[in-house]
Amino acid sequence: MNRRQFTAHLTQTVLGAGVINAASLPSLGKQRTPFEAAPQTARFKLSVMLWTIFRDLPFEQRLEKVAEAGYNYVELVGEYSSWSEDDYTRANTKRRELGLKFDATAGLKHGVGNPSERDALLANLREALVSMEKLDCPAIIVLSGNVIPGLTREEQHRSCIDGLKQAVNLVDGKKIAGEPVRLLLENIDLKENPSYFLASAAEGFEIVKAVKHPQVQMLYDLFHEQIGQGNLIEKLKENVQLVGGVHVADVPGRHEPGTGEINYQNIFSTLSELGYDRVVAMEFLPTADPISKLIAARQMAEQFGAPK
Repeated sequence: MNRRQFTAHLTQTVLGAGVINAASLPSLGKQRTPFEAAPQTARFKLSVMLWTIFRDLPFEQRLEKVAEAGYNYVELVGEYSSWSEDDYTRANTKRRELGLKFDATAGLKHGVGNPSERDALLANLREALVSMEKLDCPAIIVLSGNVIPGLTREEQHRSCIDGLKQAVNLVDGKKIAGEPVRLLLENIDLKENPSYFLASAAEGFEIVKAVKHPQVQMLYDLFHEQIGQGNLIEKLKENVQLVGGVHVADVPGRHEPGTGEINYQNIFSTLSELGYDRVVAMEFLPTADPISKLIAARQMAEQFGAPK
């Protein structure tokens, strides 16, 4: 399930880098077995956005593929929306066997930028928190929604702030799996959705600053920001304390690092140098065998994102 499709009604609904071959990267240890926890060598945590791979397989088998590629974290898009209690039990049993954690999810049906949907948004978040607790998943991605006719940009900007402030009242001080519950605001480029309101990470950072709450952070999607604005590393340096998650895909095509114009070696090095220790999630569409491409992306992140 594509998380953009999941929230379709909301969205109507660096430097050039050459292609990097996995074999050209140094080995960072033997490939683990499916039931062996992967060593952590990057300063930050590494995750896979599950909608990007093996969508025709059962959920538990998809988790096995993530573990086979050497990752310890998985991001969801509401795959659990129609699950039974037995489904939750099977999913949790499998991810514990594999040493995996769910670090974030998405799928809220309403955006923080629409004041007329505020009550519906808060009700949706309450429902999502129940599932997040069942899955030990401590973060959820929040969208602004589309531009609202009749509202100025300033008014809708204010609505995003007010919406997040009301949403944070539901999670203030709340923990899941020992971690504070976090709301991650994401921008989406206008090429993907010309009607979307929050198309700029810079504006997203301003909104997060205005909310002034540690459980509200920015999801810095490098794919969207490169298409929309560029200047990825400077904004990262200026706002790293506000970043609660990073999404990785290259431009053009949303493929693996090294296939396009974003210098992900520099990105990973900068994240490490800045002391970033939260999640970096691979959200790319592999150009070939997904396992090999995920392994190559992980090796690049571990090599250049290791503490210096």
